[in-house]
Amino acid sequence: MFRSIKRIIRWTGNRKKRIYRGFVYSFFNSLFIAMPIMGTAIGLNLVIEDMNGTKKLTTDYVLYLLGFMIIALLGRFLFSYLKAKSQESVGYEVTADQRIEIGNILKRVSLGFFDTHNAGEIAASVTTDLSFVEMYGMKMIDTVVNGYICVFTMILCMLFYKIEIGLICLAGVLLSAFFLKLLGNKSDKNAPEHQFAQESMIAATIEYIRGIPIVKAFKQEGVSRKGIEDAYKKSKDINIKIEKEFTVYNSFHVISLKIASIAIVCVAALMANNGTMDMPTMLMMVMFSFVIFGNVEGINNATHVLEIIDETMDKLDKINHAEYIDEDGVNKELSSYDIEFDNVIFAYDKNEILKNVSFHIPQKSTTAIIGASGSGKTTICNLIARFYDVNKGIITIGGQNIKDMKCESLLKNISMVFQNVYLFHDTIYNNIKFGNPSAGKKDIIKAAKKARCHDFIMSLPDKYDTIIGDAGSTLSGGEKQRISIARAILKDAPIVILDEATASVDPENEYEIQRAISSLVEGKTMITIAHRLATIQNADQILVVDNGEIVQKGSHDKLLDEEGIYKNFLSIREKAEGWSIV
Repeated sequence: MFRSIKRIIRWTGNRKKRIYRGFVYSFFNSLFIAMPIMGTAIGLNLVIEDMNGTKKLTTDYVLYLLGFMIIALLGRFLFSYLKAKSQESVGYEVTADQRIEIGNILKRVSLGFFDTHNAGEIAASVTTDLSFVEMYGMKMIDTVVNGYICVFTMILCMLFYKIEIGLICLAGVLLSAFFLKLLGNKSDKNAPEHQFAQESMIAATIEYIRGIPIVKAFKQEGVSRKGIEDAYKKSKDINIKIEKEFTVYNSFHVISLKIASIAIVCVAALMANNGTMDMPTMLMMVMFSFVIFGNVEGINNATHVLEIIDETMDKLDKINHAEYIDEDGVNKELSSYDIEFDNVIFAYDKNEILKNVSFHIPQKSTTAIIGASGSGKTTICNLIARFYDVNKGIITIGGQNIKDMKCESLLKNISMVFQNVYLFHDTIYNNIKFGNPSAGKKDIIKAAKKARCHDFIMSLPDKYDTIIGDAGSTLSGGEKQRISIARAILKDAPIVILDEATASVDPENEYEIQRAISSLVEGKTMITIAHRLATIQNADQILVVDNGEIVQKGSHDKLLDEEGIYKNFLSIREKAEGWSIV
């Protein structure tokens, strides 16, 4: 338990001084909580002495006692406020920094990281897991550390009056801590299972939401619902299991403290009866017995919460210590933009995709890549952008090995337009501006005009301020594609990669997109993955990829004179494009 507390404090970084300062405030707050009880005993003693005639109860004594009580009350609220001010906001501040840090980390890891960590796991880490730490991290420090500070401060007060009573309190706290340790051991075993159930539930929910259109189309609501129902049932079952297993330890923890409270009352009464303790002190001990353990009784709930926080921090540590793909890279400026692959070998895990691939793309030339699905076309483009690192071989741009470069200095030279366009749930204006955050409105409109999307944007009710639906769901495929091209035009990078940018659009949109692409690639080094003859035949160079190897290389006319995949490909395309309904 205290190991987890120490870990939370370490997680707060340079804000830990505020946590320690809060502990000092908690100590003084506890003293001021104990003072009214001691003040009551003092007042009662004065009343008894006045009744016995040994000392007269004067107005001065009453005023002194009233002042003492007011000071105790004000001191309690003052240090309680200072403690909260010092500690409470730390969790929110650190979590905000942590989310930004995770975002920066995810930008610099290989895409292979996302192959081994599913969307539900990453989403849970950044959202629910961090929110859990945000909400409960500081509360657990307050419950556990400040709780024990309070009880031990009161034990010190009781030891001052009677050592025997103080030792009884200490014994009760130690016995309670023993059962909390057993509770923590059990929670340590259950926390990973609980965390896995949470991640599975989030992943199943995301998959269910994403798959609703397919579910409706194929009328498979029952099949789809089964996955999400199973995930929810597992979450319910593990939570019930945790509650059942904790009940015994919780009970012994609470009983230990209750027995200690009863023992305080009994021992104090016996001492008062045999004359070793006066009546006011006995009543003070009885009052202490009612409040002394209040702050540690709730620690039983904190034990399980701390184990979940511990498990969450294990996950966050894995992300925080993820290996950057450009860890050893430096910022470099490129003076030319020719691209060279030299005996490149690449595999996704153990599945080899590229085998000794070598080719050269001259600066300001157009290269088309064709091949069957799964042959390695997109992988080549991903490696140029260094979304992954090669297993063997070298990729250079302008003579620079891209492994020696920071991703930021590499990618500022590359614009990419994907077949499956992703647009943010934001205005069209901001989606285009994403290509160049420093661009002004005139530049954005100019880019939109070049991308042939200005006219349809102006026909929308809010024009450039129109909010795009989730992932661009309120726009057609061609409209989304043209906005993504406008974004790439605004970036104005010297290298342009097009991954089947016109593969899934209608002829009218294709015409507009081809015109937009012409504006985008003017004077650039262009690599395009395409299957349409109009796109391929005008390329300066065509690379034919088959089973991870470059099997043909050359211009359209050159490859037409060779027997091979390219010639067969064109024959198939001509038949496909010339089909008609008889």
